[in-house]
Formats: sequence, C-alpha cells, structure tokens
Amino acid sequence: MGDRELEDADAAFVTSAGVTVPPVVRSPAGSVPDSVGEPGRFPFTRAINDSMYRDAPWVMGMYSGYSTPKETNERIKKLISSGQHGFSVALDLPTQIGLDSDDPRAEGEVGRVGVPIDTLADMEDLLDGISFADIEQIRTTANAIGPIAVALFIAASEKKSADPGSFRLLLQNDSLKEYLARGTYIFPPQAGLKFSVDVIEYTAKELPHWEPIEFCGYHIRDSGSTAVQELGIALSNAREYLDEALRRGVDIAGVAPHLFMFLSAGLDIFEEAAKFRAARRMWARMLHDDYGVPEDRCGLRIFSYTLGSALPAIEPRNNVVRVAYEALSAILGGAQTLATSSFDEALGLPSDEAVHTSLRTQQILAHETGVRRTVDPLGGSYYVEWLTDQVEDKVRGYMRKVEERGGCIAALESGWLARDLSEAAYQLQQAIETGEHPVVGVNILQDHDRPTTSDVQAFALREGAEAEQVDRLRRVRQSRDNRAVQQALQALRAGAEAGDNSVPLVLDAVRAYASIGEICGVLKDVWGEAETTWQI
Repeated sequence: MGDRELEDADAAFVTSAGVTVPPVVRSPAGSVPDSVGEPGRFPFTRAINDSMYRDAPWVMGMYSGYSTPKETNERIKKLISSGQHGFSVALDLPTQIGLDSDDPRAEGEVGRVGVPIDTLADMEDLLDGISFADIEQIRTTANAIGPIAVALFIAASEKKSADPGSFRLLLQNDSLKEYLARGTYIFPPQAGLKFSVDVIEYTAKELPHWEPIEFCGYHIRDSGSTAVQELGIALSNAREYLDEALRRGVDIAGVAPHLFMFLSAGLDIFEEAAKFRAARRMWARMLHDDYGVPEDRCGLRIFSYTLGSALPAIEPRNNVVRVAYEALSAILGGAQTLATSSFDEALGLPSDEAVHTSLRTQQILAHETGVRRTVDPLGGSYYVEWLTDQVEDKVRGYMRKVEERGGCIAALESGWLARDLSEAAYQLQQAIETGEHPVVGVNILQDHDRPTTSDVQAFALREGAEAEQVDRLRRVRQSRDNRAVQQALQALRAGAEAGDNSVPLVLDAVRAYASIGEICGVLKDVWGEAETTWQI
C-alpha cells in the first residue's frame, strides 16, 4: 500500500466495530466550560484547530546529525525515503558554542553529538540533493548561534537556487534556557537574549512564514525538573523574548502564529497530556491579555520530543516501549511536530537501526492505532480536565515566584533558578535510587539472570572523520576571498557595537565563507563571553 492509499484508509474514520467517529466528541449535555472551549477556538485547551490529525499526521522529524555533513546528509536522505517529512539538524558541541573544528578546545568533540558546521561549505554538503519540496519542516538545535543558523540556511538555499521562502525553518534559538539546562551558551544573558530576538525581528520582516524560536521547556525537564518547572520556565522565558521584541516594534500578533513551544513528552501519560493542554490555554490567555493579540491568533504550536532522560542504559530494548508511550502522550496532548528518541540513546549516538525503529514508532502510532480519528480524544475526561486545571494552577504559582525575583534573567543571574532546578533533579534521583520512582528492570523487577551489560552495540563514529572536517575547513580558508571575509567581519563588529540587528551582517559574513568561530570571535570581543560550565 502506498502513501496515498494509507491516507485514504485513514480518512475512513471507522473503527473495527463499524463505528463512524465524528471529528469532535462533545458532552451529551452540550455545555462546554469556558476554560475548555471548543477545538480550534480560544483558549485552545482542546486543540489549535478543529481537524488536527484527521487531515494528515503530525510532522515527524527525527533528530539527525553526526560525524560529517556528508554522512549526516546520507542519514537524512534515508529517513526521507522511509516516509519522514521533516528533519532536525543536530549540531555538534563545538558548533553550538561557536568554536571551529580546528579550535584546540574542540578536539575530540567534532561530530560526536551532532554534525559540525564550520562554514557555508558544510551546509551546502548537508543539504545536497535534498528537495525542499519534499520537506514540511526543517529544524535545528541552534540556540546561542541562532542568527548564524538563519544565515547558513538562507545562503545555502541561494546556492541551491532555491527561494528561502520555499521551505519552513523552525529554529530552537532559545539562548536563555542554555544557562539553566544544556550549558551551550556563549555570551552573557542580556547579549544572548538580544542575539535570539534579532532572529525574531529579522524573520518578521524578511521571512514571515519561518518559525523563529521555540520557547524550550524540554531541556529543563531533561535535566531533572518537574513538569511544572518545565512549563513555568518556558513561559517565563517567552515573556522575556516577547517583551524585547515588543520594545523593538515587532508586531506580536503578526509573529504569534509562527512561534513554537518545545516540550517534553514523558511517561506519565495523563499528566503530560494535561501539561500540553494547560500550555495552550496559558499561552493563549497571556498573548491576548498581556500583548493584545486577537483571539484567533493565540493558538500555540507545540514541538515535542520524547523524554530522553527517562531511557536507561539497562535493558535498552525496553526503551522502544517507553518511547511509544511517550509518543502517545504527545499526540494525545495535541503536538504539531514530534521527534522520538531512540532506544540506544543512553549508550551513545543512535544507530541506523534504532533511528529507523524510532521513526516506525511514530508511523505505527499514526496509521494503526486510530489515535487520529477524532480531535482531542481525552477532552471531557473528569480526570484529565481536573489534572489540566491543577497543572495550570501550579505553573502559575511557579511563574509568580520567578516574577517576584525580577523575571527570568534576574532569577537566572541571582542563581535562584539553577538552585531550584538542582534541588528538583536531586529529589528525582533520590526517588529512583530508593525505588519510590519505579523504573522497570532498573530499581524494580530486575532480572538478575541477565548479563549486566547489554548486547546492544553503541554507535561508533568513523575513525578519521574529525581530521577530515579539520582539513575541510583548512581548504575552505585557502580557497575563499579572505579580503571579503575581513571586510564582512569588520562590518559585523561595527554593527554589534552600534546595536544593529546582527542577521544581515552575519549573512554577509557567511556568504563570504567566514567560519562560525570567526563570527563568534568578533561578537565576543564586543559583547563579552559568559563564564562557562561546559567542558569539552
């Protein structure tokens, strides 16, 4: 059966018992509380539209990137041939923190957890032979380097003679969460905020259909937080970005439909679904009440990733089941884009087999389970509606604590947020160690007859890939017009000193094949460099 026939089969919306399922199921009494509302209507508790997955599945975009741009290109093509309609460019750590592959601090980390992108030449290799017409959405992990990622995609599309307006780019671009969770930041928080908002301001004018930021809760949660902290910090950070964008004259109502929130999908299925519902409702009311956005533009688009920290290294094949349940929680919660973790992620980079299984997990969920037949199948559940209210109340309380400390940046700079998250992570680990938080095969129901080490082989990077990338950068530097590079970097320095939007200036530097390290080096000279917690 081909893709088109699959869609036709799904369109029947009839169960095996012969029951025809309506688009939306409502209470027999017909009354709907204002806090719940109708799908596609303010405050969007039930869904951001009235059809959801009935027309087509969510965007399935796996996290892809390792070794070299050419090898990453090959994996992306394999996933597209397997039915994937979007992809995510995972960047290696040196790239994420603005270091070139030949920087001494990058040694041993080039291509290890993502793909190295030093110059435009690497992005050309990454996208070689990939038709934008076949892709619903491209994503990237760029946070501290958001404007550089924008410039690389624009310049690479120009090299392909493609209009940047012909595809959608969803940027993570949330620098503030880096100081709390992942640690891949470069500049002090205020400068990081400015760099991120440069993207929002630029795309609002030049590429209004691009999705310039994800307000990230996922990495907060993945570091050990609660669901309340995850959503509370994501929404509080969103206020910082929106307030800065508003100060610059950005039309918040204009960009609102293109903003995303990035939330985890964990194993507590009903709490996770309630979290997604509360997120939509809180976002809608915040936009409407605080920023004057019309109700019909207040729907929250959610990108979700199944929670990697919940996947242990012991008996890793059991993680296939965990990921399936996590994916179900995201779809019952109404996510627009979903990436699923791989069962071997606790061991290292995902193998080809694990990535394929992960994609198939989503496809089975979409085409075999009936989950797409009706919008918001959990809507009206006494438990889920009550739990949604409870989550919202707790998140509002957490946001008040952040506000009392002067907002997210002030709470970050004072150290309060880091301490609060560390305490939550400690409590979670203690609960796992005592068995209060059960993990099958790890702290309960252990199979002592099985070997303590898994037969699942961790994915290994190809030997010599790092040296090849360093040599590639050397050859680019030799072949480019270095005078043009220096002129572009001087213009970037002047613009940074003047407080100009950085994206056009970075774009000129990228077109000249300036490296990420060279661009970030100029900006560090002007803005300074944050004290780092990462070690590479």
